[in-house]
Amino acid sequence: MGYRVVVDYDLCESNAICMQVAPEVFEVRDDDFLYVLDETPGDDQRAKIDEAVQRCPKQAISIAED
Repeated sequence: MGYRVVVDYDLCESNAICMQVAPEVFEVRDDDFLYVLDETPGDDQRAKIDEAVQRCPKQAISIAED
């Protein structure tokens, strides 16, 4: 079963904690905005995505199961 990374940009502060955990999926650029590089990462990235969800101080990241 697949999944999709969802970011609530109204909550996101672009503090880059998620980028530290999963740089293959998240990137905060020079414009101070968070970009999701891969909305549907493979299962091999799932543990990192779960950690990013847990560590986000604003709870702006979630996972939608497909």
